[in-house]
Amino acid sequence: MPAGSLLDTHLTNLAAALVPYRQCEPLVARWGAELAHRLAAGGRLLVAGNGGSAAEAQHLTAELVGKLHDDRQPFSAIALHAETSAVTAIANDYGYTDVYARQVRAHGRPGDVLLLLSTSGASENLLAAALAGRDAGLTTWALTGPAPNALADACDEVLAVPSADTQVVQELHLVTSHLICEYLEQELPAPAAAVTPSPVRTGVEVVLDGGTGQQVDA
Repeated sequence: MPAGSLLDTHLTNLAAALVPYRQCEPLVARWGAELAHRLAAGGRLLVAGNGGSAAEAQHLTAELVGKLHDDRQPFSAIALHAETSAVTAIANDYGYTDVYARQVRAHGRPGDVLLLLSTSGASENLLAAALAGRDAGLTTWALTGPAPNALADACDEVLAVPSADTQVVQELHLVTSHLICEYLEQELPAPAAAVTPSPVRTGVEVVLDGGTGQQVDA
């Protein structure tokens, strides 16, 4: 196989997906703005995925609890796969299909957002989580590969990356996560200007008769 052919093929597939992906900007911008308002008001983002999508879910929550660019308040965001004791206990007692749905029922509240990542859109545990989220009053979003797919149908809104290449789908899911955080931070009020502290006064102020103050060096 000629050197560079794998790279060329990969970049060709990525470039082909980038053109239609640009049409997703209004949706990504709206998701970022909506998350800014919901999280700043005390809401929570729950995120789940399997394999590489689980890693991307945790990447997104790290940006929200920490920061992407600007210093700001931390926001409540949980990657459900990272709750390893809960995941293994639920899988052991109820089966792997319920590992996320049970956590959604435990942590989710009406008005929270549940974001599910799947390149295939067919993972049973994510479909169960989507149904649990809708039953609990959460807004459900999905990042998937090409639509139609079962997860897209189960969620309120979906960003479906138009590529048959799983790696390209995951790469554009990561781009989406970064853009969501950028639009979120753009929506937040600008941080207040730092207050310049008053000069430190030295010595002791002595109040004399008549209210005249005289500072005496210590």
